[in-house]
Amino acid sequence: MTDGRKVPADLPAMQAFIDAWIKRRGDYWSPLSQYARLAEEVGELGRELNFQFGDKPRASKDATGSTADELGDVLFIVILLANYLGIDLASALTETLKKYEGRSQT
Repeated sequence: MTDGRKVPADLPAMQAFIDAWIKRRGDYWSPLSQYARLAEEVGELGRELNFQFGDKPRASKDATGSTADELGDVLFIVILLANYLGIDLASALTETLKKYEGRSQT
């Protein structure tokens, strides 16, 4: 998938890496299509978490999954959506942390 290249660990480089990766394979989907895909992937993550930590046991018909795989899928779609919308995820995360810090101090 990564054409032998290592995925960067910092968000700005990761966003650039994914942008180049997606452009080599086609182009971005519309934001609404990406959101639908994100909702699907979050549902798959929830299902896997429910199998591992919830009250629903995995049935024989249920494929074995991986929480890491599902989180990777969610992260991938979040990065795609942010890239399409021109959002710097590091800056967005910084602002989110400030918001949460402000809430915890009141």
